[in-house]
Amino acid sequence: MQGLPNNYKFLYSHEWAKLEDEGIITIGISDYAQDQLGEIVFVELPELNSVLIRGDEAAVVESVKAASEIYSPVGGEVVEVNALLEGSPELVNSSPYYEGWFFKLKPLDVLEFNNLLSPEDYNNLCED
Repeated sequence: MQGLPNNYKFLYSHEWAKLEDEGIITIGISDYAQDQLGEIVFVELPELNSVLIRGDEAAVVESVKAASEIYSPVGGEVVEVNALLEGSPELVNSSPYYEGWFFKLKPLDVLEFNNLLSPEDYNNLCED
């Protein structure tokens, strides 16, 4: 498993969230999740400007093994989606924490971010 970025937070369901300087939260799936899924062949992204509640199904990722729902770690309005994934879904495999992000939210309550798992707690979860 790649080293976990220190400024990211995680969900038990293997999504990550990164709070950007401007208060926007970027969301993707962890290296552990992409490894478990195998080769990613398709990503369905949320609609731009849609409003998600924490825990809502926000996207779908399909691999050669299975399809899996991606849940929103926080509530907010979708302000950007990663259009690169439409033509290159394999970016989720090759760069899950950087080029393979899924979408960005303007959070309804940025404090929800603080309630997510720390990198250390998430790492412990994956090792169990």
